[in-house]
Amino acid sequence: MPMAELIQLLIHKLESGASSRVLRVVAVGLTVVALALLYDLRAYRNLATPEGMDAAQLARNLAEGKGYTTLCLRPFSLCLLQKHNEGKSADPARIKTAHPDLTNPPLYPVVLAGLMKVLPFHYAVNQASPFWGDSGNFSRYEPDFLIALINECFLLVVVVLTFFIARKLFDQGVAWLAATLTLGCELLWQFSVSGLPTMLLLVIFLGLILCLLRIEQTARESQSGPALLVWLAAAAGALVGAGALTRYAFAWMIIPVALFLILFSGQRRTLYLLAALGAFGVVFAPWVLRNFMMSGTPFGTASFAPVEGTFLFPNFQLERSLHPDLTNAFWPSLYFQKLLTNGRAILQDGLFKLGGWAGALFWAGLLLGFRGIAVRRMRYFLLMSLGVFILVQAVAQTQLSVESPEVNSENLLVLFTPLVLIYGTGFFFTFLEQMKLPLPELRYGVIALFAVLCCLPMIFELAWPVKASPQVYPPYSPPDIQRIAGWMKPDELMMSDVPWAVAWYGQRQCIWLTRNPGADYQAVDNYLKPISALYLTLETVDGKFVSSLLNGDDREWGDFIIQIVTRKQIPADFALRSQPTGTYTVTSGIFLTDWERWKVAQ
Repeated sequence: MPMAELIQLLIHKLESGASSRVLRVVAVGLTVVALALLYDLRAYRNLATPEGMDAAQLARNLAEGKGYTTLCLRPFSLCLLQKHNEGKSADPARIKTAHPDLTNPPLYPVVLAGLMKVLPFHYAVNQASPFWGDSGNFSRYEPDFLIALINECFLLVVVVLTFFIARKLFDQGVAWLAATLTLGCELLWQFSVSGLPTMLLLVIFLGLILCLLRIEQTARESQSGPALLVWLAAAAGALVGAGALTRYAFAWMIIPVALFLILFSGQRRTLYLLAALGAFGVVFAPWVLRNFMMSGTPFGTASFAPVEGTFLFPNFQLERSLHPDLTNAFWPSLYFQKLLTNGRAILQDGLFKLGGWAGALFWAGLLLGFRGIAVRRMRYFLLMSLGVFILVQAVAQTQLSVESPEVNSENLLVLFTPLVLIYGTGFFFTFLEQMKLPLPELRYGVIALFAVLCCLPMIFELAWPVKASPQVYPPYSPPDIQRIAGWMKPDELMMSDVPWAVAWYGQRQCIWLTRNPGADYQAVDNYLKPISALYLTLETVDGKFVSSLLNGDDREWGDFIIQIVTRKQIPADFALRSQPTGTYTVTSGIFLTDWERWKVAQ
């Protein structure tokens, strides 16, 4: 065959048929990889959330065969175990042995643990490599970066699922644009590098949406018998259960799912509803039973999230309490006041941030009657779910949402971002069809302009100068934490204001700072397990002087810190009296211990 004909044949194959599709997929894949690399180089930061580090250290314990145990101890968790196991054990608080985790649902740590078994996780700080260090100074923590890559893979799955859902509801054009907007959503990228379980939960949620769409279509078109619908309903219930094992609050999704099945699953709706509820119970109930058998509560410390943030337990006071007074913790007025306060903030601020420009079109599109039956019915489900989650998020919100208003595991509304983008894009194309353009080609220009407007936060993030360092300091200094932890023996107990960081970076058992350095501290030290070291980071040391250290909830610790910093004296009645100096100085905060450990090679 002549060369000219061969070239023409190759061009024809690339422009049509399967080769063309493969070429488009490869091009899109390369674009996505390039975007991820650019984001990681310019906007990546190490883990900055307590929940992210807590989940990571749980996953490592699982990967190392230590079971679902934690090195990050909460005084309130000790309280629950101690009350439940009183008289049953010599160590009712389970602090002298491996402490079971009573805070985090298990699915995300289990997924991370499986990947830790496969991927090469190196936990020692690496300052020699140019990527992990910067001219010999610490920059990136390798396990943090690998966890971010794992969650970015979940984000890409979210983009693909968004495409299929949009194509099923609308058409190919809406699908491509909605997937592009999801990929360019800067908030989702922030979640992907945060170490939070949100990306995994979003994959589960979109899988649930696809399942419900299939149920609605099958029931409406009578494509098959009831057996398929029973299996699909059971799959929907199982997905809700899996979501609840990722974030407990997601269990409330069973309400809109049940309503959807009652309204749109056909004549045998009762059978399908029972299948969904049964599958949900089979997946979720064993873990609830485990928590109840261990602590007498269905969700451990998370069972008391509604009372956190109220005037009874402001800030993190409940989780830091060894003997909290829960007598008035179940007043309905407490929850109602919290619902009004947080609900108002969600309605005024958080709700209308979803999807940016496309989100504005979504809300405007509520006045539009779409022709497709599936589109209308899924919009009803979306609105029901939004209503339920606004209530749940308002009541279950804790200080975590105050510390990081958008990027936290309690942000449930972010799960609706892909659906909001899909419906906003669908409404945009409705407008586009009514526009009278002088040239048909200008249609693509309008679409590109809309995409750029929606992705402006991501564009600005990538165009902005590179941050000085991915290190989240203050308060987290992985090199300092690993150095300090190296002075401790594996079975010794530390206390810190960042126990999740000590557990993750230092791999040492660490209890959260008690509410005071007196009675609560002594209760742990004297009756539960000796505290061998105290580590206070700049999170506390650099706190607001008057409002926090002098007049706030931590004023007793404030007096303690002021005496050490200003008078250079350790309080006379405090047992830990050794403080490293010279070449051993801890620059990231205050470190006190019972003897000069740093002078002995570990």
